[in-house]
Amino acid sequence: MLAVIDYGAGNLRSVLHALKHLGVTQMRLATSPDDLKDATQIILPGVGAFGAGMAQLQKQKLITPLQDKIRAGVPYLGICLGMQFLFAHSDEMGHHEGLGILPGYVTRFPAHHSLKVPHMGWNQLRFNRQSPLLDGIAEGSYAYFVHSYFCMPRNDSDLLIYSDYGMQFSAGVERGHIFGVQFHPEKSQQVGLKMLANFLKIGQEVVA
Repeated sequence: MLAVIDYGAGNLRSVLHALKHLGVTQMRLATSPDDLKDATQIILPGVGAFGAGMAQLQKQKLITPLQDKIRAGVPYLGICLGMQFLFAHSDEMGHHEGLGILPGYVTRFPAHHSLKVPHMGWNQLRFNRQSPLLDGIAEGSYAYFVHSYFCMPRNDSDLLIYSDYGMQFSAGVERGHIFGVQFHPEKSQQVGLKMLANFLKIGQEVVA
């Protein structure tokens, strides 16, 4: 069962629409620990502030079940804020703890940055390595971004995709069955749909 985390702040409607477009019929909106018990794949879409998002996950008692599921090998895809949650902490409006699945942290584009922040619009994807998540997607493809903060993975081996906005930044991570993308695949047309389809296939292969 695919579980899509609903904590009241994700770009849920667009994600659900994209999944239905791909033919997904068996999925559940997860708002409580019980909703994750039989999850075989997890997607966590998110927009907004890191601290507020983590606080809402805590309020819904989803943090520990999420950590347990991910560490148990259930494929996870974090979108935008859902990718940032994977890391140890963020300095967005103070210091806020994340899920701590991947070593590293989340920080803002520099104040002296020559380009407008937030980074909003289409940008090219560059691949650090190959991955099943990227099957059928050409390097240099464009995806849609909306963010002011980005992830700083401690380990280069976790970096899957990067992009450039006056500086190079991480646009996607992977460690085993754990994936995160800073951009919005649900808003990235055929490239995004293909990436979501690849993630669904990864989950099916794990279950099989």
